[in-house]
Amino acid sequence: MTVPKRQFLMASSRRPCLPKLAIRGTATCASLVSSSTITHLVDSPESPISEPLHFANGSSSTPQRSTPPSDDTFLVQIILWNLKQGKPITNSSLLLHRLNPSTFLEVLGNCRDNLHLAQKFINLVSVNCPNFKHCSRSLSATVHLLIRCKRVADAQAFILRMIRRSGVSRVEIVESLVSTYGVCGSNPYAFDLLIRTYVQARKIREAVEVFRLLQSRNLCVPINACNGLLGGLVKIGWVDLAWEVYGEMTASSIQPNVYTLNIMVNALCRNGKIEGVTPLIEQMEKKRIFPDMVTYNTLINAYCHEVLLEEAYEVINIMKARGLRPCLLTYNSILNGLCKNGQYGRARELLVEMAENDLAPDTASYNTLLAECCRTGNLPEAESVFKEMSRRAIIPDLVSYSSLIGLFSRTGRLDCSLAYYEHMKRNGLTPDNVVYTILIGGFCRIGSMKEAMKMRDEMLEQNLVMDVVTYNTILNGLCKKKMLHEADELFNEMVERGVKPDFYTFTTLINGYCKCGNMDKAQTLFEAMLLRNLKPDVVTYNSLIDGFCKVGDMEKAFRLRDEMISVNIYPNYITYSILINGFCNKGCVSDALRQWDEMITLGIKPTIVTCNSIIKGYCRSGDASRATKFLNKMQSQGIFPDSITYNTLLDGFIREENMDKALDLVNEMGNKGLSPDVISYNTILDGFCKFGRMQEANMLYRKMIERGINTDRSTYTTLINGHVSQDNLKEAFRFHDEMLQRGFIPDDKF
Repeated sequence: MTVPKRQFLMASSRRPCLPKLAIRGTATCASLVSSSTITHLVDSPESPISEPLHFANGSSSTPQRSTPPSDDTFLVQIILWNLKQGKPITNSSLLLHRLNPSTFLEVLGNCRDNLHLAQKFINLVSVNCPNFKHCSRSLSATVHLLIRCKRVADAQAFILRMIRRSGVSRVEIVESLVSTYGVCGSNPYAFDLLIRTYVQARKIREAVEVFRLLQSRNLCVPINACNGLLGGLVKIGWVDLAWEVYGEMTASSIQPNVYTLNIMVNALCRNGKIEGVTPLIEQMEKKRIFPDMVTYNTLINAYCHEVLLEEAYEVINIMKARGLRPCLLTYNSILNGLCKNGQYGRARELLVEMAENDLAPDTASYNTLLAECCRTGNLPEAESVFKEMSRRAIIPDLVSYSSLIGLFSRTGRLDCSLAYYEHMKRNGLTPDNVVYTILIGGFCRIGSMKEAMKMRDEMLEQNLVMDVVTYNTILNGLCKKKMLHEADELFNEMVERGVKPDFYTFTTLINGYCKCGNMDKAQTLFEAMLLRNLKPDVVTYNSLIDGFCKVGDMEKAFRLRDEMISVNIYPNYITYSILINGFCNKGCVSDALRQWDEMITLGIKPTIVTCNSIIKGYCRSGDASRATKFLNKMQSQGIFPDSITYNTLLDGFIREENMDKALDLVNEMGNKGLSPDVISYNTILDGFCKFGRMQEANMLYRKMIERGINTDRSTYTTLINGHVSQDNLKEAFRFHDEMLQRGFIPDDKF
């Protein structure tokens, strides 16, 4: 790789050696080199210590050095002599006890041309004096020498110590590294490593500050450091700041390379500014920097993510025209784009094209197809894709199995989910939290909590830690089964194990207690949720409002409605449906209609559920004719009645002993394409039996049988009671026997 011009000059490879110290006998004062000799060596123009540091503008500077106090010179020479002679120096030695950053620096200065000795000294201090209090310059000198020794990881560890020291500014760190640069014969990699360490330590803003400090001193920052900084900024989403740094780079003498191009193309794509890629590439090509496979793959992936497939194919054509062959990553991006756009057939065809281009699809390719099959619920195709993987000797991974297990679990086919689960284990794959949570969710969905808890126990036996998603899945299952005591125990276990409950945890529990009418507990949970700074949403409020409506406390329900509006959470059609149903259950139809009008005024379209609530309210208050008028009103809003609507009206007219109108409604249902169901027939049967019209009741029963309507226990109970009330025990017993033959158990109270 060609080194860009006007960067730091590398330390000269031709270095005159320091004169050897004349050691005679033991370490006595007379045998050591005098301090004046040391000063002469340091200040001599022939010494490599005085090597200049080169700047981006071509100028140079000889770093300032300070000679340690004369009383430390003896200590320096004793340490050096012991190091050269291989004499052991331990922490108990007075030599290390007296060591300070200044003498540490002087020892390293004397070892700069003897890297073995320098490493020996650094290791000695690190092992025997782990709490040695370095200054910024002593740490910097250590970094430079370790880099020269190619001990990059150790050098980075010392840089980390520098940047984590309290009270030390970035200015001090940069100054110390610059001032010791020439003394230690280092190279620009030290500044590269400094910036990259800041980035890796997630101190991105500080890394930008260091970059700018080096720039302000006309020091040419290595391009690798710049790329590391740009990549770090883009990764955390600070794209605007990345462009600022890029602008400062290009305005100076730093020459970008293809890695710079790829980082900035990624920045544009991540920020949804794909249109800016072509001008950037053109700008880079003027500098003789041309896009590579990474550039094009990044762009293709971005187009596919935005489902701009034609543009993605156009980029492939450009690649081919430039002699670049699309790789597996290219095709996988296109596969993903096609599946996201619902073009599964075309994605299948692409696999054939890959084979024609001698590119074998990998696990990721098939996982994309599996994900699409699972998204659309296409069970046969999902299994077909999985079998094709086996035929092509492509090994499924956890993602492959998770997709299939999840699909079968969601569709209630847990036997198939468990079969794939066992298959996965036989293939040497260990199920993770995701797989176990999917299976637990499947059991919870069908109400099999015992099996769900068994799966949970197996998960714990595998030393897998339950996260908040797993807990929420089980809690939801327990609440649906109204096993609130068990849910409460699980919630306490969750907190004890340090798993923080989230918004879904509290909303699930609140909904569970509201469904059971335990509003005190629901409110306690709601208050606990607020104390944890978890913001409730419309679902949370709807659960509470529904709970208060069910227990008939409309005042508290309305208070909550007002509270949610005050915190900028606005009621939706479910909120209004709950309130309307609450008023109708209490017979307050006028209040329900006010909610209806408010709903329409706000532009919230009511649903058939909302309308059925109002019809139920009219019928329960003995005003079925008004309910019929409302039926016309709802149809004017484009909402058409269903079987529940008519069954409610049937019940209303029968309550009013208007059997003729009820029978007219049955005919009207047929005219509108709605077939009366068992509830419709049972409602009319009940009317005939109550009014002693048993002949018509028997005829209606026969009509039910002829039309293939499955009678239920209520059908027979109504007929038996009707005949008993008319003292026709023969017919009552006949229906009683027929009831037994059909497997229904009578209560025998007639």
